[in-house]
Amino acid sequence: MTALQESTEVATVAAIQLDDVVKEYLSHGEVVQAVKGVSLSIAEGEFFSLLGPSGCGKTTTMRMIAGFEEPSRGLVRLYGNDVTNVPPNKRDVNMVFQSYALFPHMNVWDNVAFGLRQRKTPDAEVRRRVGEMLEIVDLTGREKRRPREMSGGQQQRVALARALVNNPRALLLDEPLGALDLKLRQAMQIELKRIQREVGITFVYVTHDQSEALTMSDRIAVMNDGLVEQLAGPREIYEAPASAFVAGFIGTSNLLAGTLTGGVLEVGGGRVLVPGHDDGEITVTVRPEKITISTEESTGDVSAVPGTVSEVVYLGTYNSYAVRLADGAEVTVFQQNAVDASTTAERGDSVWLSWQPQHSYAIGR
Repeated sequence: MTALQESTEVATVAAIQLDDVVKEYLSHGEVVQAVKGVSLSIAEGEFFSLLGPSGCGKTTTMRMIAGFEEPSRGLVRLYGNDVTNVPPNKRDVNMVFQSYALFPHMNVWDNVAFGLRQRKTPDAEVRRRVGEMLEIVDLTGREKRRPREMSGGQQQRVALARALVNNPRALLLDEPLGALDLKLRQAMQIELKRIQREVGITFVYVTHDQSEALTMSDRIAVMNDGLVEQLAGPREIYEAPASAFVAGFIGTSNLLAGTLTGGVLEVGGGRVLVPGHDDGEITVTVRPEKITISTEESTGDVSAVPGTVSEVVYLGTYNSYAVRLADGAEVTVFQQNAVDASTTAERGDSVWLSWQPQHSYAIGR
């Protein structure tokens, strides 16, 4: 092997790799599988999210990466090395929890410096690294404050600084923003992504919040019942869901089922155009913001379905409409609030829903 080949091979080694990992528990005399054969590869420097509802296995998967849980079967590799049976303190990863786990009797500086001092790092190096990390997380000037004197967002940044100051090769974050209010959580999402880009460390993020995953992630593994249903970038997962579960869990989606004939699906007295798909039984998803609502039937090469407005909810920047079709199905439509309020439909109005053919995505194709 030449030096160039060796260099290329090293560069492509995954930061974290799971090979058919299974985790089983014994519950009331029965074997329960929390994780059912998960295989995935996370690149160095990637912001990777494990997303799914409570009980889907995402936290158990992260705990196996960290070493707090041992797989029943399968392998865990860090940078090509098998660490399946290596204890947590011997793995070059750090973990940040939702509770922050800061030392209440220590100030910010001492909390961040704690790990370095445990490793007997020289004082000059401690000062340099802690100072740099506090600057990255925007806490310079707050070194003497104790956790109780800080907001939830500031405490979260202290926890991040403490985890990152040891220069781990990967940082694992388990629902770290769950205790924050909505506005602060949204602000911290942007902060986390900025920090991750600045330090260049692999982040593995566990969350049940779809918007968090879509906002921050390079790739997302959507988990359900111990399995990965889809692993892809945020745009692909949103625009091209691999299953009905993914379509329904990521944002809001309308599922329309029936028999496709000649590229046309007849639904509720209207037509749904599904290009590039074989005839037969099919389930199509279309996102609410892709749909236009009007009192007139749309003509031309578009999907067009009639219905009756059953509910209107004002949500500030947009209205959410529930439209009942003739076959009883209900379709959700998001319409941005425009200057001209005359385009707004009211409850009980007869309307037509229309959208472009490319926005009818056949699940599972």
